[in-house]
Amino acid sequence: MKGPRPESHLFKNLQESRMSFEHVFKRIIEFMNADPSGNFRLMVGTDSQVHKRHTVFITGIVIQNEGKGVWACIKKVVVPRKMTQLHERISLELSLTEEIVALFTEERKNELIDIVLPHIYKGATFTMEGHIDIGAGKRNKTSEFVKEMVTRMESMGVEPKIKPNAFVASSYANRYTK
Repeated sequence: MKGPRPESHLFKNLQESRMSFEHVFKRIIEFMNADPSGNFRLMVGTDSQVHKRHTVFITGIVIQNEGKGVWACIKKVVVPRKMTQLHERISLELSLTEEIVALFTEERKNELIDIVLPHIYKGATFTMEGHIDIGAGKRNKTSEFVKEMVTRMESMGVEPKIKPNAFVASSYANRYTK
């Protein structure tokens, strides 16, 4: 199998393109520093779309200050073949999410926590979530993979979210896979 295309190592959003992860991390810090007493959720999730000759994977990074706005970006990976096996696709979606989560090293997470720490007594919070584009409902084709995927996310020290709470994967990233 051919590997992902080189542009897949860069992030973009509506305002900026070709951002390195360092640039993305700097934007997250700036966003949090604008209101350090906020309730922050750092969310990462991936969705995919099978096309005729390739499969597109979009990973979204969203930092939300609940009730006060978000900053977000995406990373695109194109696999040059039609990936029809659901488990393979879901597993790669999660691997791409895990790859981004791993970039948030303990040192980087501590840097983000240090922003809200002086404001904890005012109610400031910080959580990190991994959004997985799967659902547990009986009718959901992905329900058999829930335990496996949730366990993978938990093993990284990140709070797993599945449908309907996995909106970074199922909504934000999804809109860019078409």
